[in-house]
Amino acid sequence: MSTNFWELLQQHQNDLTKSGHMVADYLVQHAAEAQYLSISSLARECKVAEATVFRFCRALGFEGYHEMRIALAQANATGALVNQRAPEPDADTATLCEHAGALFMTAINGTQNALSPEAVDKAVALLHSARQVFCLGQGGSMLVANDICARFAGITNKFRTAGDSHMQVMAASLMTEEDVVLFVSYSGATRDMIETLRTAKAAGAKIILITHYEDSPGAKLADIVLLCGAQENPLDSGSIPIKVAVLYVAEVLLLRYMLDDQQQTNEAQDRTTEALAVKML
Repeated sequence: MSTNFWELLQQHQNDLTKSGHMVADYLVQHAAEAQYLSISSLARECKVAEATVFRFCRALGFEGYHEMRIALAQANATGALVNQRAPEPDADTATLCEHAGALFMTAINGTQNALSPEAVDKAVALLHSARQVFCLGQGGSMLVANDICARFAGITNKFRTAGDSHMQVMAASLMTEEDVVLFVSYSGATRDMIETLRTAKAAGAKIILITHYEDSPGAKLADIVLLCGAQENPLDSGSIPIKVAVLYVAEVLLLRYMLDDQQQTNEAQDRTTEALAVKML
C-alpha cells in the first residue's frame, strides 16, 4: 500500500473499536518495538485477543498482520534498531565492514541471552534417542536446515532433510514416535510449516523448533522451543545475521550432542575424516 501507515491510522480512527484503539495507542507509543512483535506478542502487550489485532489490520485496509507490520516498519523513522541503522550512502568499505560486524555480534549476543541451556539439554536428549532426525525449513530457513544436517553428518547418519513442502509433509506422514523433527522458522508462523508439524505430531514424532517467537503457532506445536534472540526487520527478511544466529544455536546443539557421547562421536569423526582424506589433493 502506498499510503503511509500513520496516515492510514489517522484516516480510519472512526472505524476502530474500543479494543482497536488500544492497539492503535500501543503502536503510537511503541512503534519501533512493535514492528518486531508477532501477532500473539502484540495482542499480549495490548491486552487484547489476536482476533482484535487482525480486525485492526483489516480496518486499516491490510490483508493481514504481516502486511500491516511491513507498513509499520516502512513508516518508522529508522527502519532498524538504533545500533543497526543503515550506513550512509557515501560510507566507505571499512565502515561497511564495521557495520556488518556489529550486526553479526548483535544477532549472536541476542541469541546467547535468549537461548535456554535447559531447553538445549532436553533437545539433545531427544536427538540422541531418535531413530531419525529431520532438519526442515522453508525458503532461506531450509538452506540453514541443510547446513545443520551437514554439520551433524560428520558424527551420525541419522540426520536427514526433505526438499520442498510437499516432500516434507510426505516424510512427516511416515514418521513414528522414534523420530524427531528439527524445524527452523524465524517467524514460527508459515502455513507450510504448520501443515508439516501437525502431520508429524499426529504421527507421534517429537518436534524441536528454532524460532524467534516463543508464542508463535509453530511454538505451540513444538515439544521444545529454542529461541533465536536476534531481531529481524520486517523489510529485511532472510538476513544473513539471522541465519548466523540460528547456526549459533545449531553449534551449541552439536557441542552438547558430542560431549554427551564423546567416545562414539570421536570414533565417528575419525572414520568420516579418514573417508574424506582421499578426496583431498
